[in-house]
Amino acid sequence: MRVATGVPGFDELVDGGLLTDRLYIVSGPPGSGKTTFASQFVTKGAIDGQTSLFLSLHETKEELVEDMSNYEFGFDKAVSSGRVKFLNVFESEAKRLLAPSSRSGGDFPDNVENMTNQIVSFIENKEIDRLVIDSAMLLEYYFSDDLDDFIKFLTALKRADATALVISEMTDPTSYSDEHYLAHGVFFMHNYLEEGGMQRGVQIIKMRGTKIDSNIHAARFSDRGLRVDPSATIGD
Repeated sequence: MRVATGVPGFDELVDGGLLTDRLYIVSGPPGSGKTTFASQFVTKGAIDGQTSLFLSLHETKEELVEDMSNYEFGFDKAVSSGRVKFLNVFESEAKRLLAPSSRSGGDFPDNVENMTNQIVSFIENKEIDRLVIDSAMLLEYYFSDDLDDFIKFLTALKRADATALVISEMTDPTSYSDEHYLAHGVFFMHNYLEEGGMQRGVQIIKMRGTKIDSNIHAARFSDRGLRVDPSATIGD
């Protein structure tokens, strides 16, 4: 089964949408459209009657709603509908929800296994269909003392009953990190200056179970968010 991303033109590049209950990495440099892509993804879920969890490690719900207010794809309505649950892991509410059994008194549970189990349990108990984690960079910082813990966390996400997007601040599409190898799919958002202005593109680096076109396809921001032109390729 596949689910629509809510990004016009993108699903044509991945055989009609994302395979459900799998882990995908959305990578690219700052300002390339990663968070907009993820916001459209959870908004489309709300439109289709699904419940999403947007787990942020650096931005509040109010900040993200304000950022997305420049577009007309309905992110604010999706959040207010209750179909998009937003948690900032450093806020007290998120700490209670994601780590209710912690006795450490700190910001995180006693151990990685406990934190992982709480997040997966939250996804299952709240019947979350779509998950966004923004971003992998801070996850990597938290797990910096033990790479195995980071890998275990991502592996657990792959087993959760939710279609997950993890945003990654990768700037070089040829330089892979652990999350890219573990994920079922990796999408790279390009942006670079050319004569005449900023050129944007989307590239499917890999996607298991799907025949893909790995060319860079033209993308742009519109009033309704990010759009991809599946018929237009750029670069070499």
